[in-house]
Amino acid sequence: MTKKPLYLASQSPRRRQLLDLIGAAHELLLPGADEDAEALEVERQGELPADYVQRVTRAKLSAARARLLARGLPPGAVLCADTTVALNRVILSKPRDESTAQVMLEWLSGRTHRVLTAVSVHDGRRAHHALNITKVRFAKLPPAVIAAYIASGEPFGKAGAYAIQGALAGWVESIDGSHSGVMGLPLFETTNLLKAAGVPLALAP
Repeated sequence: MTKKPLYLASQSPRRRQLLDLIGAAHELLLPGADEDAEALEVERQGELPADYVQRVTRAKLSAARARLLARGLPPGAVLCADTTVALNRVILSKPRDESTAQVMLEWLSGRTHRVLTAVSVHDGRRAHHALNITKVRFAKLPPAVIAAYIASGEPFGKAGAYAIQGALAGWVESIDGSHSGVMGLPLFETTNLLKAAGVPLALAP
């Protein structure tokens, strides 16, 4: 029997690497030029971080499934994810510019924040969902470190203005939860979702 493909509806190279790590063969299912993918990530006034990240992920899944049908691709499972950074109830999205990145990093300096990653998988019949919440604490970030990090360009395109696997990793004092979740795809939850969807994995029974 031919195995159905797994489609990853994400442009994140880190999510691709993490799926490779657990042996989940996949193909990309990216938005076309006619889609406004950024519009799905617009925050709603008063929305809590957990509600936001789960709503956005489910909206991405709906858009990806419509894309799959419109393109006439072979049926298969579709995986979507979204990651947000929250300081208390405040959502720290991707920085617009250098000044926004500086403000975010100054807020995170010497404090504990949450990284929330929602994952959704549709197996062709129904959707499976999970949410991972991990606490991350940065040591006090000297102004020179923040300036150098911003100059590197790494904060841009990243929720909370940083990448856990990047140059700022040496300033992470502690992580309580999932390192892969902070990277953008919590592997424990993702593995369970893919197993429930019948997707073959390297070490799944």
